[in-house]
Amino acid sequence: MTDDQLLRYSRHILLPQIGVEGQEAIVAARVLIVGAGGLGSPAAYYLAAAGVGTLVLADGDTVDLTNLQRQILHMSDAIGRPKVESGRDTLTSINPECHVLPIAERLAGDRLDAEVAAADIVLDCSDNFATRHAINRACVGHAKPLVSGAAIRFDGQVAVFDSRRDHAPCYNCLFPEGGDVEEVRCAVMGVFAPLTGIIGSTQAAEALKLLIGCGEPLAGRLLLLDGLAMDWRSIAVPRDPACPVCSASGRA
Repeated sequence: MTDDQLLRYSRHILLPQIGVEGQEAIVAARVLIVGAGGLGSPAAYYLAAAGVGTLVLADGDTVDLTNLQRQILHMSDAIGRPKVESGRDTLTSINPECHVLPIAERLAGDRLDAEVAAADIVLDCSDNFATRHAINRACVGHAKPLVSGAAIRFDGQVAVFDSRRDHAPCYNCLFPEGGDVEEVRCAVMGVFAPLTGIIGSTQAAEALKLLIGCGEPLAGRLLLLDGLAMDWRSIAVPRDPACPVCSASGRA
């Protein structure tokens, strides 16, 4: 590490759980963030500030006035711009050492598969089940850890799905594709602005822990937040032995 890096990341390096070796792992990492909105914004902020070497930011939308209440990657003068370009500019101003690769499209098919394969960790900050399930299938297929978050109204959730771990569930184990799950969106139901910051920041924390190899990740657990009561609950999530996504991966 350079002298500037040792100084920039000194408060991480002072932590015995991280140190120089852990910070070097962060700097060498490539992280894929799918979604540059409410969750992707704080997640990207902290990952860039923490020194992640390469951030791949994927989102096909442009910045809208209604986004600015919670999507802190974007400023008022970014309205009408692709979110990934606005996000790249913001993140580069935070940490010029972070190489931000913008993908101005909704990742799917071969492109999604290739980006997941190239990443060390994937953060699902999307807002629809079709994308979430596609990301999950790619992560299971390439044995890449997935940090999933969601936020609507005053309710948030975070989980880590890590197919490298024995008996670990995948996203499909928790929310089966085609199951009876109601899909709700901010445009219809609303979302409390700080909630996205709490959940997105938690996703960043879980991603950094995985990169460093410290602490205990949320693998096999679903963390639920009631923002009105500010009450956190942790629920164990077992792997479904009949899951059509992860049971076929050859894990015991």
